[in-house]
This record gives sequence, structure tokens and C-alpha cells, in this order.
Amino acid sequence: MSNSLHFNRRSIHSPMLFASLPQDVQDLLLAQAAEHRFADGQRIQYRGDNADGFWLIVEGSVSVGQFLPDGEFRGMALLGPGDSYGELALFAHRPRVVDAVSRGDSRLRLIRSTLFEQAIAGRPDAMRPMLGALAGQLQEMLEVIGGLRKGTSRARVAGMLATLARDQEPPVEIDITQEELAELLGLSRATANGALRELAKNGMIERRYGKIVVRDPGALRLLALA
Repeated sequence: MSNSLHFNRRSIHSPMLFASLPQDVQDLLLAQAAEHRFADGQRIQYRGDNADGFWLIVEGSVSVGQFLPDGEFRGMALLGPGDSYGELALFAHRPRVVDAVSRGDSRLRLIRSTLFEQAIAGRPDAMRPMLGALAGQLQEMLEVIGGLRKGTSRARVAGMLATLARDQEPPVEIDITQEELAELLGLSRATANGALRELAKNGMIERRYGKIVVRDPGALRLLALA
């Protein structure tokens, strides 16, 4: 496996903690962290688990969110290769507040707290970018919360699809279902379906089974800002 992990399509702009670390620290953590494999739909972590480390996605994608009492999963973020999650609970010494579910088959590495602390001990050059990454994530979450209170459903769907398709030459095929997209945006499936239908009618996207093809990301970005 290559020591260099690259970001895949994901629902978050900000770099994750692992990606902000110096390369030699990344290499050390990759070499010593145990690898785990998960099947499609398998729960990777449970809300309330003790945070004895954080996860790094090597292959596949992961939905992060919470299961409701009736068993419904409410997604909060969609993450891909190179992304890490679970750091905040680790630093706060508090139980995890989200569930994580594998989307398709996936491979992850669990970076234990003891290994991480040893790797960054005496490394001030690792601390500033790490704090910057965490601050960026927090700021983005605040923006997401604010965005939930304003903007049309069509604009919100357009913005999310533009984010998932960024840095790719169109057409961009995104492996995401209508239900997953609705969960990420806090919309009903019917509302998300209506927004997708409008975007498809205007030629910005194409809908396929279990996928959405982004044909005009620039138009989606403009619509999201309207």
C-alpha cells in the first residue's frame, strides 16, 4: 500500500487531522496502525463507545451520523480515502457522539491514542497544522448548521453535489443514493427528489440508479450561492 493517501469525493471541504500531519508522522502511524476490513452496511463505531483512538480510511467510504431510536440513520458527513475521524472525542476524553457505517467494502486503520501521542511528542511542527485542521472542521460545521436554516432545498442540494464533484473534470459520477443525499442535508427524500428532478431538467446533473452524474459543477456552485 502506498504511504500517500489522497482525498476522494467527500462532503467536507476542510482537511482532516491526519492529512495535516508532517509526512514522516503519517508514515510512522501508517506503519504501526492495525488495519480493519468492513463489509457494506457494517457498523464501524457506535455512539457512546470509548474513544481510544481515531480512524483513517484507506479504501472505500464511510457515512458518519447517528441512528435514531426507530433504527433510521441520519447522516452528517460522507468521508473517503485519506479522511480521518474520531479525533475530537479522543482529545476531549469523552465517548463518541456519532455512529459510523461502511458504504460498500472498506479498509480502515485504527490509530490508537498511545501511538498517536508518541508520534507527535516533541513535535511542535505537527501541532499548529493539526490545530488548524480541527479549527477548520469546527468552522465548517458551524457553517453547515447555519446553512440548514436558510437557502432553498434546491440550492442546498446543488451545493452538496458541487462539493462532492470538486476538483474533478465533468462529467463526475458520484456513488450516492437519493436517500443518502437527503440524510446529509437534513431533507426528506421527497424534497431531495424534487430538487434533483429540477437540477436534471436544467441539465446540471443526470440521475442513475444509486448514482448521480454531475455534468455542470459550475452551474451548481452558482445556484448554491444564489
